[in-house]
Amino acid sequence: MTERLTIARLGHRGDGVADTAEGPVYVPFTLPGETVTVEPVAGHPDRRHLVHIEKPSHERRGPVCRHFGVCGGCSLQHWSLAEYHLWKRSLVVEALAQAKVIAPVGDLIDAHGAGRRRAVLHARRGPGDVLEVGFTAPRAHHIVAIDACPILAPGLDGAIPAAWAIAETLKPTGKPLDIQTTATDSGLDVDVRGSGNLNAERLAALARVAEAHSLARLTRHGELVAQRTQPVLRVGRAQVPLPAGAFLQATAEGEATLARQVVSQVGKAKRVADLFAGIGTFALHLAERARVSAADGDSNAVKALERAAATTSGLKPIEAQARDLFRRPFVASELKACDAVVFDPPRQGAEAQARELGKSAVPIVVAVSCDAATFARDAKILIDGGYKLDSVTPIDQFRYSYHVEVVAKFEK
Repeated sequence: MTERLTIARLGHRGDGVADTAEGPVYVPFTLPGETVTVEPVAGHPDRRHLVHIEKPSHERRGPVCRHFGVCGGCSLQHWSLAEYHLWKRSLVVEALAQAKVIAPVGDLIDAHGAGRRRAVLHARRGPGDVLEVGFTAPRAHHIVAIDACPILAPGLDGAIPAAWAIAETLKPTGKPLDIQTTATDSGLDVDVRGSGNLNAERLAALARVAEAHSLARLTRHGELVAQRTQPVLRVGRAQVPLPAGAFLQATAEGEATLARQVVSQVGKAKRVADLFAGIGTFALHLAERARVSAADGDSNAVKALERAAATTSGLKPIEAQARDLFRRPFVASELKACDAVVFDPPRQGAEAQARELGKSAVPIVVAVSCDAATFARDAKILIDGGYKLDSVTPIDQFRYSYHVEVVAKFEK
């Protein structure tokens, strides 16, 4: 049974929203102002499948990928970039409003650049025992097999064929695989997860795949299988030797944009704490002008940062430590010497650390976030602790998705 709906607005995950007598109804791949024919989604009374667009929006555009609408990697390729950018900025505005935070929100900075430099490809056996390598379908668990992805950076050329070859080699194990691929300055770095224990023959076969596809490194759950060269990434002046499966900002332009924002907001601070520092995305830039105390829960990332700092001339001292900042946040007494603190937590935010910062006298706090809602929550904690939120800058390095980065400056 079908019905006819008019889309009023976009929800925070990019679905069109129609207001009905029963409440809001969500329709993926639709735009405000469109009249559409839809059908029910079993088990989800507030969702509909799009059947036909009767009256398309003038803002509608053709997708850049032939898999769009089937692959779950993108949700908004059908919208003009100008309107999409305005909507993405609005996600930050609305998140702050919901947290009762009043602050100026700047224009969105597009940091897609050359495209995504890391991707996780999934390999599963589909119907008829057919191997499928690609991304998950929208709101589903099955895999959409792909042979190309237009939002990936040129540095990931070869990642999809390599993932298929790895999946074919490990198909006899019957295990579902997650294949993390990263474009580094040395070539492709690939980490395979989910394969289970492998015998020597299977490991040798994987090593041959790495050689055939000229991978810089191939690891399995972080354990080395084959390495042609050390994967490295330039961060500021430094060359960082990457740990297997290392976290990086999604795009090179995104990393550069975030780093410029952070360095600018810190200003003339001479002693900076960089919390959730990772491999030194900000610490290595900040150390060009300030002493840095860096901390992160990932000990391998901290070691990589230390190695990069030790082999780079012209940097001020960086003191790095492995520390679980969710369980052991820096307290006010540990931050007395700091002129500024930068924190860039995972998607769940940094509630515990924000509470401790609120008790401190650090004059400048720069918050970086990849989730508008948790950022707004942490911002409210800092404001309640006496900070003033001076600026908020939204940054888009996840084009065609609802994810948005934020850089904000707080002063006390």
